Amino acid sequence: MVSFEMNDRKKIGLGLTGFGIFFSCLGIVFFFDKGLLAMGNILFFSGVTLTIGFKPTMQFFMKRQNYKGTISFSLGFFCVIIGWPIVGMLLEGYGFIVLFSGFWPTLAVFLQKIPVLGWLFQQPYIRSFFDRYRGRRVPV
Repeated sequence: MVSFEMNDRKKIGLGLTGFGIFFSCLGIVFFFDKGLLAMGNILFFSGVTLTIGFKPTMQFFMKRQNYKGTISFSLGFFCVIIGWPIVGMLLEGYGFIVLFSGFWPTLAVFLQKIPVLGWLFQQPYIRSFFDRYRGRRVPV
């Protein structure tokens, strides 16, 4: 059974993940600033690792069906670190979509349950879009 208790390690991991997303967005706003994007990538990856643990992180990235996303995300990470931010972000974006595509149905259900914003996501056209992808869940 999965434990959802929040210990200090998970709190720090969530904070690092949040700062990683913030710095990545800030790096994009400032016309693909290499330093901010690199810092955002490092904080995001270390935050995810702290939040779910080292072993589950490695198991997630090393799954056979995640190889394409892992390689793309890693190459993008490397390109951002060496100073090619636009190429790196394109590769990372593709890798992120491939890696986390299994989480989109869960995100769709979550967005539909938000009190004010959920009304928008429950409109017929948007709901049909979400329902189309909800059936594609991959069992773990």
